[in-house]
Amino acid sequence: MSDERLPRPGSHRVCFEKDDIKFMRRALCLAQRGKGRTSPNPAVGAIIVRRGRVIGEGWHRRSGESHAEVRALARTGGAAHGATMYVTLEPCSTYGRTPPCTEAILSSGLSRVVVASLDPNPRHNGRGVRMLRRRGIRVDVGLLAGEASQLNEDFSKHIRSGIPFTTVKVAMSLDGKIATAQGDSRWISGRRSRRYAHRLRFLSDAIVVGRKTIETDDPFLTARFGDNTAKVPWRIVLDSRARIPLGSRILSPPWSSKTIIAVTDRAPRNKLARLEALGARIMRCPSRDGKVSIRSLWQRLGRTGITSILIEGGGETVASALTAGVVDKIVVFVAPKIIGGRTAPTAVGGDGVRSVARAMKVKRFSIARMGEDLLLEGYISSGARA
Repeated sequence: MSDERLPRPGSHRVCFEKDDIKFMRRALCLAQRGKGRTSPNPAVGAIIVRRGRVIGEGWHRRSGESHAEVRALARTGGAAHGATMYVTLEPCSTYGRTPPCTEAILSSGLSRVVVASLDPNPRHNGRGVRMLRRRGIRVDVGLLAGEASQLNEDFSKHIRSGIPFTTVKVAMSLDGKIATAQGDSRWISGRRSRRYAHRLRFLSDAIVVGRKTIETDDPFLTARFGDNTAKVPWRIVLDSRARIPLGSRILSPPWSSKTIIAVTDRAPRNKLARLEALGARIMRCPSRDGKVSIRSLWQRLGRTGITSILIEGGGETVASALTAGVVDKIVVFVAPKIIGGRTAPTAVGGDGVRSVARAMKVKRFSIARMGEDLLLEGYISSGARA
């Protein structure tokens, strides 16, 4: 096969062995350890195997630090000659904040590299593999490509479109309510669901809520997951007129500098000045139907390096994001409770569709138990986007 005609994952004719799958799964597990810390870089894991024994392994720990391949090679103590590397993403081939991993591989004496998925960046896609093959290294591509691609679905979406990968998280009762008519929502979901929700926060670069959520719940919007209690994602509030209370928790030190208030030109300058004095960052956005233009805001956030967003509501915010066509994934916790109330808020507000035939469709749908709750996850069909 010519070096210039790289196989796409799933289309190549390489026959992988059972041990190949075992070692790549180990590399994927290592890559997962970096999720939530590596943005705007992807999460990558690598292991090096000689005669069936792992002699080095590593993962990308955080942006700016050594890549997984370099860490794995360092752990071999210079004994990588003739060995095989399993890596979850195509090795980088250009200089960035760190040297290209292809150079480290070429100088190590490795004889084979197994790559799960190619670099999704169109400018780099396949380039690293070609460089290695031209220098005589056997490179096999596509092993567990689906799992590897899903691991970095946020990175892939952002690198291709410039827009952050967006997940909507909803906790609701069996009858679809996210709060009572009086606004009480603590707690609809159970403890295990809430712990999982904090994991979603930890994996995200930013959390988006509407102003009403701040007024009703006054959340901190921090990530309290395992021993990673120190992470504070960007907290973004959709607030066209800057009516957020100045005493809100997300405006309190020391993390007020991680708060973004997205406003329109209808926001009063004196209120914006007071918010900035508290440390918050103001993003002035175009308006759409009197509200912040979600599409414009997402494009701007993408340019700042935010690759993933978690929307936590409320219903009007979710509806606006769905209508704008920026939502990729939806995570719903359904609690075995019935709240009732014709004025109680539901998971998705807005005007809705006029007919069931025009309803947005969810694909790759899964259901699991989460303590007493049900966890429903799926992806918004691309044909359903605005």
